Amino acid sequence: MKNILLVIMIAFVGITGNAQEKKNKNAKYSIEVNGNCEQCKKRIEKAAYSVAGVKSAVWDIESHNLQLILNEEKAAPLDVKKAMAKAGHDTDEVKATTEAYEKLHSCCKYDRK
Repeated sequence: MKNILLVIMIAFVGITGNAQEKKNKNAKYSIEVNGNCEQCKKRIEKAAYSVAGVKSAVWDIESHNLQLILNEEKAAPLDVKKAMAKAGHDTDEVKATTEAYEKLHSCCKYDRK
């Protein structure tokens, strides 16, 4: 009886261990971030790198897309979007506060929707 109970417990632990979602250490994301110029590019990329787990961050001025490679064990895309908002740049999910936006240089002030 003890052996059967032990086998059942081991099987249960094995199943639950496999059911946990594995996080990707090199997950790729594309995030739209509003901005205008080279100054914005530097600020956006710096804000992205301030998030633990971000391995690569490249923002394109023309497309307004931030290409990310991040370790999902340490950060989520939402963490990066919050960092963008804190730096004064809107994303699709998280908007910068008026105070953060107003701190941007005049050439960096994009049209807010």
